[in-house]
Amino acid sequence: MAEYKAPLRDMRFVIKEVLEVDKLWSALAGTREQVDVDTADAILEEAAKIAAEAVAPLSREADEHGCRWQDHQVTTPPGFKEAYQTYAEGGWCGLGGNPAFGGMGMPKTLVAQVEEMVQGADMSFGLAPMLSAGACLSLDAHGSDALKQTYLPKLYDGTWAGAMDLTEPHAGTDLGMIRTRAEPDADGSYSLTGTKIFITWGEHDMAENIIHLVLAKLPDAPTGSKGISLFLVPKILVNTDGSLGERNAVTCGSIEKKMGIKASATCVMNYDGAKGWLVGEVNQGLACMFTMMNYERLGVGIQGLGAAEASYQNAADYACERLQGRSPEGIKNPDRAADPIIVHPDVRRMLLTMRAFNEGSRAFSTYVARWLDIAKFSDVAAEQEEAAGMVALLTPIAKAFITDKGLEATLIGQQVLGGHGFIREWGQEQLVRDTRITQIYEGTNGVQAMDLIGRKTVAAGGRYFRQFAGEVDAFIQANSDSEELAEFIQPLGAELARLQQVTEAVIAQAERDPNAPGAAAVEYLHLFGYTIYAYLWARMAKAALAGGSGGEADFYRAKLVVARFFFQRLLPQTQALSAHILAGSDTLMALEAELF
Repeated sequence: MAEYKAPLRDMRFVIKEVLEVDKLWSALAGTREQVDVDTADAILEEAAKIAAEAVAPLSREADEHGCRWQDHQVTTPPGFKEAYQTYAEGGWCGLGGNPAFGGMGMPKTLVAQVEEMVQGADMSFGLAPMLSAGACLSLDAHGSDALKQTYLPKLYDGTWAGAMDLTEPHAGTDLGMIRTRAEPDADGSYSLTGTKIFITWGEHDMAENIIHLVLAKLPDAPTGSKGISLFLVPKILVNTDGSLGERNAVTCGSIEKKMGIKASATCVMNYDGAKGWLVGEVNQGLACMFTMMNYERLGVGIQGLGAAEASYQNAADYACERLQGRSPEGIKNPDRAADPIIVHPDVRRMLLTMRAFNEGSRAFSTYVARWLDIAKFSDVAAEQEEAAGMVALLTPIAKAFITDKGLEATLIGQQVLGGHGFIREWGQEQLVRDTRITQIYEGTNGVQAMDLIGRKTVAAGGRYFRQFAGEVDAFIQANSDSEELAEFIQPLGAELARLQQVTEAVIAQAERDPNAPGAAAVEYLHLFGYTIYAYLWARMAKAALAGGSGGEADFYRAKLVVARFFFQRLLPQTQALSAHILAGSDTLMALEAELF
């Protein structure tokens, strides 16, 4: 198995040369004092060491060992506790946290790169800081000053960890059906009773305390999602002086046996009159949770990217070393019995497919993070509003398209390795198993597609789409006279026009057919994803053409080759996607339910 190496050069390329995020940092009042290019480089270098040296070496053994549950306690795989302590001591748990409570205040555009490294090193481990960061976002935005003062510093320094407790056995996507109850107590706290399932890292031994953010309903709450409130429920109660007190009435009833991410604990959590405190307003729990949803869903997309990058590194190393057959052009390795399989066109097709999607996904995740930073840190209302609209549009695509292509990359990597990709030794089958969950949790990819086409497109009358299309069209117009960029700009213009036509057609279909949006949803999301990648690959090609020479010449030349591969070999799939969408819902709905 290849040793994981963080793709630092490509990360810097996206940040500095393509999206020029360093200029954004200096322009935003909320980040100007926190980060500059030198600080970012130092953070990236150190994060790469942590990922490669402290986390990645644990991955295979941790997957084989798994977490162990006994007497309501979870023991993590060997090395996880020590690695988490190393991670926490480096300040990484608070990288994007509020500086007022001990966080570092780094922008998401930088944090996203660190997240990719950790997730690429081991997804099971990476879930722990990811869940803590999500809990911190909601608590920081909606918690009382007293709650923030008590809990955020310990969460940011990693002494305590966070968990998000949403799902129940009968209520997954439809959270309005939850049954967990919160009874008000005389001291202003609440007593929570109920059961939650699929709670990632709901119990473990890596931190002194675990702070659960739990969705529950008050006795007189309205029915459905309008009656949900959010509560902070610590595993161990905290005394007024900040020290740990007695154990709260929240326990782990079991952990799941899973297809993948076996080194993380996916818990059943039982609340038996557990003491908790309201976060935000009564019956506003979903709004409080959605504060972190855009970040978490982008984070899941980044998980898919991290695994896809690990798959590419594994497959590329294998292809350059594995001897099998001879090149169609003639013998390339006369001193050996065969040539390495990298000489075969089909192997190159697979490697370039992975690389094109991976580098497109890295640019896309950073692009979405850029809009998140503007929405969070800009002090200009119009900029915040524009950014919020772009985040709303792009988040479901980032979650679903990146993870769909992430799983595809792990499967392609497995194919490159052949039989060796199916056995434990090379670690490739673990990547396939681990990545599969990214298409399911934080809202399945089908649900993301429905959100995109339903709420963000049809219900919005195409307003968010026009905002995105205007940016892409402005780029096309600004570069329409460039002969060097013509091979990218012209097909990008055609794809934008195709997406515009299909978007208008779906909006029109929805007026006469309520099933039309659902019938088109997944293909529409993919069509949109390919168009976004075409836009970003055109920007990457422009940056590569403007790049330096000397020792960097090979990097820029490779970037242009991959860009051409994407436009010539991958982008044409939009033609089929468009035909699927325009076909409507008739054939999907024609068969009676009892005939399935």
